[in-house]
Amino acid sequence: MKEAEKGKNKPKLEFDFIPEESWKFNLRHILSPAAWDVVRRDAYKQANYKCRICGRGNCRLEAHEKWSFDTKRHIQKLDDVLALCHECHAVIHYQRTALCDGAEGAARAQAHFMRVNGCTQAEFHEALAKAAQKHRELNEIEDWRLDLSFLKRFV
Repeated sequence: MKEAEKGKNKPKLEFDFIPEESWKFNLRHILSPAAWDVVRRDAYKQANYKCRICGRGNCRLEAHEKWSFDTKRHIQKLDDVLALCHECHAVIHYQRTALCDGAEGAARAQAHFMRVNGCTQAEFHEALAKAAQKHRELNEIEDWRLDLSFLKRFV
């Protein structure tokens, strides 16, 4: 990001590290396969079959669950399900990408983050450090309660 733009615009592509306790709250495991299929297909349709972050079309889309965390009330709320290309999804789950795909996958994710956000390597590392700090803070909280009110629109 250019120096003048810092602080003005939120990056298009960000890391989304959820608390480790919440890894078990994946919608694919909570919902039946048929219900998950309805939710993810709706996300693709809402995004006009393009990645909601980088705008890439003509690619296999993946569904990403966007959660928010109320740290005072210990509520994990499902805010949205986003249609994403594989590259944007790999950045969002950078920790998993680095673990599963090694240094090569991490390098691809870093390059994609920098390309989509128009930022430098230093800005990439700064954003990653901030996300890691937020992740540590969220991990200090136990017993998250789920708010799945987002799903009411499918009933």
